Amino acid sequence: MKNNGIRLYVILGLFFSTLCLAQTTTAIGTSKTWGTVDGISMVGWVQGPSSADAQLQVACVFEYTEGDIFNAQALPAKLNGLVHLDEALKGELTNIRKAGQFQGHSLETLLITPPSGSMSAKKLLLIGLGDRNKFTPDLMTSVGEVAAREAMRLGVTNFAFASDLKDAGIDSPTALVAGNVVRGIVHANRSENYLKEHKLSTTKKIEKVYLLAGPAFFETAGSGIADAISEVKKK
Repeated sequence: MKNNGIRLYVILGLFFSTLCLAQTTTAIGTSKTWGTVDGISMVGWVQGPSSADAQLQVACVFEYTEGDIFNAQALPAKLNGLVHLDEALKGELTNIRKAGQFQGHSLETLLITPPSGSMSAKKLLLIGLGDRNKFTPDLMTSVGEVAAREAMRLGVTNFAFASDLKDAGIDSPTALVAGNVVRGIVHANRSENYLKEHKLSTTKKIEKVYLLAGPAFFETAGSGIADAISEVKKK
């Protein structure tokens, strides 16, 4: 009887775990506008960086370590945006990093023109995150700034952003990371607006940013995005 009771608890535990997972996993392709600030729509999107249909795709990567996006700590290949990106580029993402052509130092950038038909975006911007062992969420504010400034310099009106932290096996605070990216984007946009007001810039206005998230992180990321929008609107 005692064993039956233990078995019942295990079954119930598995049932409720599955139920919770079903409630917190968002379908691939789902999108939602979490808010608008300074005329920029911040859109959450359950999509991978190789498939997101935007004028520019931004992807973040750490300094290279052997097999880093394929190791046990990284997301499974089926859900790993960096793995999909590497596959779309026929292994060149790994080759570029492994050969030291892009070292992934903090805020380092590299602009790639993907082969026709390999991915949805026409341009791919890599932004370095530095040493994975020294990562802090504060860095993502600067990463968001760099992404927005480069997007404006390239003359696009929208871009998709993938932080790729979970893909690389970093257990980061999802809401804070997403919110910091928004804070950085807004700061860069406001700086650019200042330059335009003083006749020092003629860049196009960014109208929409797609903030990519995995199925299990969409709602959590969205809460951080919404909080950041509310915060920056008060400044």
